[in-house]
Amino acid sequence: MSQYLAFVAFAAMLAIAPGPDSFLTLRSTVAGGRRRGMLTASGIFVANIVQGTLVACGLGAVLARSEAVFAVIRWAGVAYLLYLGVTTLRAALRRDAAAWDAGAGTSRRGWVPVWQGFLCNITNPKVLAFNLALLPQFVGPGAGVPVLLGYALTLAVLGAVVLLAIVWAADAASSLLRRRRVRRGVEGATGAVMLGFAGALAAEA
Repeated sequence: MSQYLAFVAFAAMLAIAPGPDSFLTLRSTVAGGRRRGMLTASGIFVANIVQGTLVACGLGAVLARSEAVFAVIRWAGVAYLLYLGVTTLRAALRRDAAAWDAGAGTSRRGWVPVWQGFLCNITNPKVLAFNLALLPQFVGPGAGVPVLLGYALTLAVLGAVVLLAIVWAADAASSLLRRRRVRRGVEGATGAVMLGFAGALAAEA
């Protein structure tokens, strides 16, 4: 039990660290409200479960050892982060409200923000590498798939809790964040950060 609690404490600290997932969730909430932010977070949560399941079943290690497959994932992640960064910066530079919604990809179809969140996480090879590096340190050698799945699910749940906290905080401050000047600042900062993440990921190739 103490080993599991240590894992929870360590994973919680890492989940709080800002990354592409948290910035995308913030932007989605500012642009489309609490519902859109929660849908984005749910897509990220599903992707986290997929990546954790791959690691628990041993497929993650196979993917990580395959340079060609891992390179495809990496460059897909770079491309998607570039896309998010450019579209967000374009939205920040536009003046009309309709452009804000267009830049945020606002749609009545709930799967759009879910898909955006899923792609942001699943194309990030650092998430897979993180699972591969972190889980064995806490579960020890010879751990079965159910144990690894339990730890991976815990990691996904902790990440989801942090994202939901971001949604709640952004929605609570919606009267401030949706002012045109503030909203432009959030969009511009998010776009710049996404481009920075894309550059860092490309530099590691």
